[in-house]
Amino acid sequence: MSTAVDNRTEDAQRVAVATSMPRGVTSWYRLRQVLYAMLIGSRPMIGGYWAIMVVVFAVGGFIVQTGSGGTGFSMWDYGTQSPKYFSVAVGIMMAPAYLKLMVAQGVTRRMFSVAGGIFLVGAAAGTAVLWVLVYQVERVIYDWQGWAQAMENRHLFTSTSQIGMIFTEFFLLIVAHEVAGWLLGITFYRLGFWRGVLLLPLSVLPAAATEFLLVAQWLAEPLSRLGYDRPPLAVAVPAVAVVTALGLYAGYLLLRPMALKPAKG
Repeated sequence: MSTAVDNRTEDAQRVAVATSMPRGVTSWYRLRQVLYAMLIGSRPMIGGYWAIMVVVFAVGGFIVQTGSGGTGFSMWDYGTQSPKYFSVAVGIMMAPAYLKLMVAQGVTRRMFSVAGGIFLVGAAAGTAVLWVLVYQVERVIYDWQGWAQAMENRHLFTSTSQIGMIFTEFFLLIVAHEVAGWLLGITFYRLGFWRGVLLLPLSVLPAAATEFLLVAQWLAEPLSRLGYDRPPLAVAVPAVAVVTALGLYAGYLLLRPMALKPAKG
């Protein structure tokens, strides 16, 4: 009896995996191996960048605040632009760095695209969590020193105590820029320089749409001067999610028929 139940459970798990991903991605173990390889390969780049960011803004910010008796602004907030553009670089390097190696190991392009999408979403979530944590640490230090923690840039949140809004803003911005980089890397890698340039407007669409839908950080001020206001968050957040998902799917469609370039030399 227990054996029959176990068999049914295993069958249900196989069906769940098979139906939750594009056809052909049925090996959860193999998918995990691909994700693990991406994590190991990207860890020095991503980890090194974040270590530098945290140290520079933590140490440098504390020195500036101590020397001035408190500027009245969050020092960490001045670093909001760099992670977005770094995330574009993370997305760009995915296909050129990993595709040929993965396919040579028997990984299908379909599985690679699914793993790439999962990796980028996970990296964006990790970045957003880190941003939330650093804001909270900064808030504790500022409260201890009696410093104000006003935001220099406009955000979806008005206080660093709004953890959910901080996570939402940075997750959506980071993942959209990663997906823009993902499309840039695939189009230039597959189609070459000139056709990649021609497709630039479509490749950067996820990032551009997200900036105009959320109207947060440095772009908020110039847009407000032009009279442009953010749409309601009930509209903006789902729209960003849809545009980002479509960007990931577009990358998947571009990768499916892609032929690998022969090694030079």
